[in-house]
Amino acid sequence: MDIVFIEGLEVDTVIGAYDWERTIRQCLRLDLYLGWDNRPAAVGDDLSKALDYAAVAARVQAYVGESQFILVETLAERLAELLMVEFRIPWLRIKLTKPGAVPAAAGGVGVEIERGCR
Repeated sequence: MDIVFIEGLEVDTVIGAYDWERTIRQCLRLDLYLGWDNRPAAVGDDLSKALDYAAVAARVQAYVGESQFILVETLAERLAELLMVEFRIPWLRIKLTKPGAVPAAAGGVGVEIERGCR
């Protein structure tokens, strides 16, 4: 299986368990690795058979930007479900980072999940 990736996608959203977090928007960083068979698109240089990463990125930005979850775990799980259904992606890995949540963690904190079959 091939992998189409989108790294460092930033989206502002309402996320967090503390009362003060429910009143602000915070920037999340997403790295997405999407399983896809690129051969059909490559054979005929056919965009219609490729996974449209611009459309995926736009959908992720819209969904995450409108969401209001307490846990990054919940957001990652729901986003995985949405992408797999809407784009017919058989396998994906999502790394969701919440920069600044732990000041001593220079690279941020978050979750990484893998769903589907490779």
